[in-house]
Amino acid sequence: MGNTTLADWQRRSQSRFGRWLFAQKLCRRAPYFRSIKPHFLELRPALCMVVMPYGRGTGGAGNTVHPLAIATLCELTASTVTEATLPPNMSWHSRGMTIEYLRPAESDITATARLDKTDWGEAQNIAVPVSAVDRNGREVVRAVITIRVESKRG
Repeated sequence: MGNTTLADWQRRSQSRFGRWLFAQKLCRRAPYFRSIKPHFLELRPALCMVVMPYGRGTGGAGNTVHPLAIATLCELTASTVTEATLPPNMSWHSRGMTIEYLRPAESDITATARLDKTDWGEAQNIAVPVSAVDRNGREVVRAVITIRVESKRG
Protein backbone atom coordinates (compact mmCIF):
# COMPACT_ATOMS: atom_id res chain seq x y z
CA MET A 1 0.00 0.00 0.00
CA GLY A 2 1.44 3.38 -1.01
CA ASN A 3 0.95 6.91 0.24
CA THR A 4 -2.71 7.69 -0.55
CA THR A 5 -2.40 11.50 -0.24
CA LEU A 6 0.50 11.62 -2.66
CA ALA A 7 -1.22 9.20 -5.06
CA ASP A 8 -4.39 11.31 -4.93
CA TRP A 9 -2.37 14.45 -5.75
CA GLN A 10 -0.59 12.74 -8.64
CA ARG A 11 -3.92 11.59 -10.06
CA ARG A 12 -5.65 14.98 -9.71
CA SER A 13 -2.89 17.58 -10.19
CA GLN A 14 -3.05 17.62 -13.99
CA SER A 15 -6.12 19.86 -14.07
CA ARG A 16 -7.30 22.93 -12.21
CA PHE A 17 -10.50 21.13 -11.22
CA GLY A 18 -8.53 18.12 -9.98
CA ARG A 19 -6.31 20.35 -7.81
CA TRP A 20 -9.45 22.01 -6.43
CA LEU A 21 -10.94 18.59 -5.60
CA PHE A 22 -7.71 17.59 -3.87
CA ALA A 23 -7.82 20.71 -1.69
CA GLN A 24 -11.47 20.14 -0.85
CA LYS A 25 -10.75 16.57 0.24
CA LEU A 26 -8.03 17.78 2.64
CA CYS A 27 -10.31 20.55 3.94
CA ARG A 28 -12.99 17.99 4.85
CA ARG A 29 -10.55 16.41 7.31
CA ALA A 30 -9.84 19.76 9.00
CA PRO A 31 -12.65 22.19 8.06
CA TYR A 32 -10.86 25.30 9.36
CA PHE A 33 -8.45 24.95 6.40
CA ARG A 34 -11.38 25.75 4.11
CA SER A 35 -11.43 29.34 5.43
CA ILE A 36 -8.16 30.16 3.64
CA LYS A 37 -9.27 28.72 0.27
CA PRO A 38 -5.98 26.91 -0.39
CA HIS A 39 -4.66 26.24 -3.90
CA PHE A 40 -2.01 23.53 -4.09
CA LEU A 41 0.80 24.28 -6.54
CA GLU A 42 3.14 21.37 -5.92
CA LEU A 43 3.27 18.27 -3.75
CA ARG A 44 5.90 15.57 -3.68
CA PRO A 45 7.92 13.85 -0.98
CA ALA A 46 9.88 16.54 0.89
CA LEU A 47 8.13 19.54 -0.76
CA CYS A 48 4.71 21.19 -0.61
CA MET A 49 3.69 24.60 -2.01
CA VAL A 50 0.27 26.12 -1.32
CA VAL A 51 -1.17 29.52 -2.25
CA MET A 52 -3.71 31.36 -0.11
CA PRO A 53 -5.53 34.09 -2.04
CA TYR A 54 -5.87 37.48 -0.40
CA GLY A 55 -9.54 38.22 0.09
CA ARG A 56 -12.42 38.75 2.42
CA GLY A 57 -11.87 35.56 4.42
CA THR A 58 -8.17 36.19 5.01
CA GLY A 59 -8.10 39.97 5.43
CA GLY A 60 -6.96 41.65 8.61
CA ALA A 61 -6.59 45.22 9.81
CA GLY A 62 -5.29 47.88 7.45
CA ASN A 63 -5.69 45.97 4.16
CA THR A 64 -3.28 43.25 5.25
CA VAL A 65 -3.56 39.47 5.42
CA HIS A 66 -4.55 38.33 8.90
CA PRO A 67 -1.62 36.66 10.72
CA LEU A 68 -3.78 33.74 11.88
CA ALA A 69 -4.76 33.01 8.28
CA ILE A 70 -1.06 32.79 7.40
CA ALA A 71 -0.47 30.52 10.41
CA THR A 72 -3.27 28.25 9.16
CA LEU A 73 -1.64 28.17 5.73
CA CYS A 74 1.69 27.21 7.31
CA GLU A 75 0.07 24.40 9.29
CA LEU A 76 -1.70 23.03 6.21
CA THR A 77 1.49 23.13 4.14
CA ALA A 78 3.62 21.43 6.84
CA SER A 79 1.07 18.72 7.61
CA THR A 80 0.56 17.94 3.92
CA VAL A 81 4.29 17.62 3.16
CA THR A 82 4.63 15.36 6.20
CA GLU A 83 1.78 13.14 5.06
CA ALA A 84 3.18 12.96 1.52
CA THR A 85 6.68 12.10 2.76
CA LEU A 86 5.96 9.55 5.51
CA PRO A 87 6.02 5.85 4.71
CA PRO A 88 2.58 4.21 4.79
CA ASN A 89 3.21 2.50 8.14
CA MET A 90 3.61 5.85 9.96
CA SER A 91 1.04 8.35 11.24
CA TRP A 92 1.38 11.97 12.37
CA HIS A 93 -0.29 14.73 14.36
CA SER A 94 0.58 18.38 14.97
CA ARG A 95 2.24 19.23 18.28
CA GLY A 96 3.07 22.93 18.07
CA MET A 97 4.11 25.93 16.07
CA THR A 98 6.74 28.64 16.31
CA ILE A 99 6.05 31.54 13.99
CA GLU A 100 7.77 34.81 13.15
CA TYR A 101 5.75 37.56 11.47
CA LEU A 102 8.44 39.41 9.54
CA ARG A 103 6.33 42.08 7.81
CA PRO A 104 2.70 42.82 6.95
CA ALA A 105 1.38 40.96 3.93
CA GLU A 106 -0.88 42.75 1.43
CA SER A 107 -1.35 40.14 -1.31
CA ASP A 108 -1.79 36.44 -1.97
CA ILE A 109 0.62 34.33 0.10
CA THR A 110 2.56 31.26 -1.04
CA ALA A 111 3.82 28.89 1.65
CA THR A 112 6.57 26.37 1.01
CA ALA A 113 7.34 23.51 3.40
CA ARG A 114 10.40 21.32 3.00
CA LEU A 115 10.96 18.08 4.86
CA ASP A 116 14.38 16.60 4.18
CA LYS A 117 14.13 13.53 6.38
CA THR A 118 14.58 9.88 5.48
CA ASP A 119 14.97 8.03 8.80
CA TRP A 120 11.51 7.15 10.13
CA GLY A 121 12.47 4.26 12.40
CA GLU A 122 10.99 5.38 15.71
CA ALA A 123 8.42 7.72 17.22
CA GLN A 124 9.74 11.26 17.26
CA ASN A 125 8.91 14.94 17.00
CA ILE A 126 10.09 16.53 13.77
CA ALA A 127 10.44 20.20 12.92
CA VAL A 128 9.02 21.20 9.55
CA PRO A 129 10.22 24.62 8.36
CA VAL A 130 7.77 26.75 6.37
CA SER A 131 8.43 29.98 4.54
CA ALA A 132 5.55 32.22 3.43
CA VAL A 133 6.14 34.86 0.77
CA ASP A 134 3.95 37.56 -0.75
CA ARG A 135 3.26 38.07 -4.45
CA ASN A 136 6.56 39.99 -4.79
CA GLY A 137 8.59 37.13 -3.29
CA ARG A 138 9.23 38.92 0.02
CA GLU A 139 9.20 36.57 3.01
CA VAL A 140 6.41 37.66 5.36
CA VAL A 141 6.34 34.69 7.74
CA ARG A 142 8.83 32.06 8.84
CA ALA A 143 7.42 29.14 10.83
CA VAL A 144 8.47 25.82 12.26
CA ILE A 145 5.67 23.32 12.76
CA THR A 146 6.39 20.51 15.22
CA ILE A 147 4.81 17.23 14.17
CA ARG A 148 4.78 13.93 16.05
CA VAL A 149 5.36 10.90 13.84
CA GLU A 150 4.99 7.33 15.02
CA SER A 151 4.12 3.85 13.79
CA LYS A 152 0.47 3.21 13.06
CA ARG A 153 -1.28 1.02 15.60
CA GLY A 154 -2.93 -2.22 14.68
